Amino acid sequence: QVQLVESGGGLVQPGGSLRLSCTSAAFNLDGYTIGWFRQAPGKEREGVSFVSTSDTPYYEPFVKGRFTISRDSAKNTVYLQMNYLEPDDPAVYSCATAPVMPWELVSWADFGSWGQGTQVTVSS
Repeated sequence: QVQLVESGGGLVQPGGSLRLSCTSAAFNLDGYTIGWFRQAPGKEREGVSFVSTSDTPYYEPFVKGRFTISRDSAKNTVYLQMNYLEPDDPAVYSCATAPVMPWELVSWADFGSWGQGTQVTVSS
């Protein structure tokens, strides 16, 4: 099972930015589709964005245009750049892996091996 570690969460004002990082000490993330999820208190975990092994990104409509997912293979890290954070964005954000597959076939149900997550808080 792939072990992932997230970092970069924190407290920002509405309209602010954060960059989350997802890395693994033991597994090469280039060999996996990597997804970012979030879970707010009292709500179900929901998928936010993923990047395929061919570096093709996908974004849910509620973050498209505000969030950017990217890989840095040299650092074995996947980032989620979050801009224009809104009051509905606070949650624990986690990353997870999915097997290699064509981008168009990826579904949120394919992901597993979540990290412990990092807290994002948006407040003025």
